[in-house]
Amino acid sequence: MSPTEPQTISEAISTDHKSLDQYADNIRSSTTLEDKTKWRNQLTWALARHAISEELTMYPAMEKHLGEEGLQLTNTDREQHQAVKEDLYKLQSMSPSSSEFEPLLDRLMTDLHEHIKHESEEDIPRLEEKLSREESQALAKSFERTKMFTPTRSHPSAPNRPYFENFAAMLAAPIDRFKDLLTSFPDKEELPKKHQSML
Repeated sequence: MSPTEPQTISEAISTDHKSLDQYADNIRSSTTLEDKTKWRNQLTWALARHAISEELTMYPAMEKHLGEEGLQLTNTDREQHQAVKEDLYKLQSMSPSSSEFEPLLDRLMTDLHEHIKHESEEDIPRLEEKLSREESQALAKSFERTKMFTPTRSHPSAPNRPYFENFAAMLAAPIDRFKDLLTSFPDKEELPKKHQSML
């Protein structure tokens, strides 16, 4: 991919996955409670938006292009997302000073890596095989654009299928965005360039 060429869906998803790992590593390596809290907030913000954007863009594309196989794959993905969302829901309001915080972060990242492995080995190769490069780039653009209106916190009891999820996201997103104004995050310079432009 050239610097000016749009990302494909696999490239966009992979870029997000790398950022999520970096945010978790930053939580672990931070030496102050304040910094750990900022990186916890950043991980929550990025992961909540990533998961819902996948559910609203990539999963419907898989179901459309892969038929019954796509439906089975996305059912597995939604189950995996649910486990991640439930852990993230607990983590997003837990103080990093809690003795439960590190084990919960470890479980969250273990569940997330299981999901990432499934996506990178099963979902994305099958989907990319059915899409032209232009279609994949358009899907990646939709994936990124969708993050602009999704909630920025985990809501595990919200619907996770299009149309119902779209409506739930529209209700939750403004409240989450207001809470973001009152929440501390890492300085813009500490973030990957991709996420700097989204703040």
